[in-house]
Amino acid sequence: MRRKSFPLSKVYGLLEPGPVVLLTTARQGENNVMTMSWLTMMEFEPPLIGCVVSNQDYSFDILKATRECVIAIPTAEIAAKVVQVGNTSGRDIDKFKSFDLTAEPASVVKAPLIKECYANFECKVIDTTMVNKYNFFVLEVVKAWINPAVKEPKTIHHMGKGVFMVAGEKIKLPSKMK
Repeated sequence: MRRKSFPLSKVYGLLEPGPVVLLTTARQGENNVMTMSWLTMMEFEPPLIGCVVSNQDYSFDILKATRECVIAIPTAEIAAKVVQVGNTSGRDIDKFKSFDLTAEPASVVKAPLIKECYANFECKVIDTTMVNKYNFFVLEVVKAWINPAVKEPKTIHHMGKGVFMVAGEKIKLPSKMK
């Protein structure tokens, strides 16, 4: 096998671990939503998620101040809206209204759930020690919701520069994991 050098600026597209998500925040009665794909599971119980929110994003200051959010998992059916959300700023527009997303009240946090998403995780920020240096927040999922009508959710995964992969075929292999 012959190997070819690969640009460092494209490494993230090969390692992107999880689905593209929508992160919602709320402050002073106003909801915001951003598209995010830089997140990782850190622990099973309680479920901990690490995520990077750029300090240039409108959501960064809201998340840092309120210390709560919702991570919503969209499916391929609303992929175009997810990209539009990611290509705009909540500083300039109401993204829920502009992209016809339905905000629903959460039960534990003030940030809204998104009706059109397959799953919604209400989260509290539990660790900010890496925020100043890396924009990395550690979140604890305090309530999780799914839409039971969606049997085989087709999540989207960002590969870079407007290219997405849709989760598809499943395989089952022997494993000691439960």
